[in-house]
Amino acid sequence: MAQYQKISILLLRLGIGWMFFYAGITKILNPAWTSAGYLKSAKTFTFFYQTLLSPSILPIVDFINEWGLLLLGISLIFGIFVRLSSIFGAVLMLLYYFPILDFPYPNPYSFIIDEHIIYALILILFAALRVGRIYGFEEKCANLPICSKFPRLREWLG
Repeated sequence: MAQYQKISILLLRLGIGWMFFYAGITKILNPAWTSAGYLKSAKTFTFFYQTLLSPSILPIVDFINEWGLLLLGISLIFGIFVRLSSIFGAVLMLLYYFPILDFPYPNPYSFIIDEHIIYALILILFAALRVGRIYGFEEKCANLPICSKFPRLREWLG
């Protein structure tokens, strides 16, 4: 891979990582934040999203939302566990996509595809290309002795 390609991938990984990190940290730092409003307005798979509003489930959904975004951002910024976090991040983006989808319009300015789908596709690309090994910590971590003891860990590291 050419140097300019590696730098381009690094910049994309850092940019997307910062976006997710910031989204997560602002939710964590705002004690009034909850996903309840988003879930209540679900237009697709309403039964599923209404179930997530249950008082016993909503705190878990909020926790996964806040910390999932934050950890995804950290993973992308530092280039560690990118393959695993990108897969989970793509699923998270799909979970964000469906509540707003009033088929075929996710929003008034989009037709089928919106930013959540683009983010999911980028995350899938990150997982496929193992971008954590491009100026990230995954290469160093994959060479640690623990990875030779647990080959599946090396696979998930990238």
